[in-house]
Amino acid sequence: MAHSHACTGLTAGAATLPLAPVHGPVGAAAWVAVWGGAALLPDFDQGGISWKRALPRPTGSTVAQMWGPLTTAAAAAVGRLAGGHRWGTHDPLLAPLVFGALAWAAALNPWTSLVALALVAGAALRGCHFVIPGTVETTVVGNLALSFGLAWWVLHRSPGGVEWLPWAVAGGVLVHVLGDWLTVGGVPLPLATPLALLGGRRRRTALGLFRTGARVEGAVAALAVLAAAVLLARHLLA
Repeated sequence: MAHSHACTGLTAGAATLPLAPVHGPVGAAAWVAVWGGAALLPDFDQGGISWKRALPRPTGSTVAQMWGPLTTAAAAAVGRLAGGHRWGTHDPLLAPLVFGALAWAAALNPWTSLVALALVAGAALRGCHFVIPGTVETTVVGNLALSFGLAWWVLHRSPGGVEWLPWAVAGGVLVHVLGDWLTVGGVPLPLATPLALLGGRRRRTALGLFRTGARVEGAVAALAVLAAAVLLARHLLA
């Protein structure tokens, strides 16, 4: 589930702070937040529009519905390119590399850096909304305003740029893939999707400890939030 991915991403980001190429409290907080938001990006392979009601409405994963038609349309295209849910964007090898490469390209320009940071900030806000007072971050307009505001603030306080962005994005994506590998549904074997284009058979691998949405997943998410908070506070106070 989205909240589990975001929370485990935050924890991994906080745990890697001693090795992170960032400086100061703003850099540390941004590093952790990007890990949390990026841990939702692989589910950008689920998006679309439902026409079952009088007015069409966006459908798909949490990150796909985040900015309404803007993200659902993009997610639908990504899903087709990836070969469906839990295939290309969940490849243990390719997914971190591709998302990391896109983040590297985005970090080369201030405007694309702003968009990339806003995207992962919005995902982190949606994924962790259950511990955030109010519901502003769950609305399209509210999430857009908060996400771009936070992204601008981080860039404004980071005169040296965000060269660390690809590492945090790739790390968060890998956390997502590992989390899905623990579930019954599993993830594809490395390079399964591109090899399928050459006539091979797509295969999955899974540890199969629990089903997505099980109670144990909620417990893990709650512990992850606590661990991330403790690790971040310890780093800032050190």
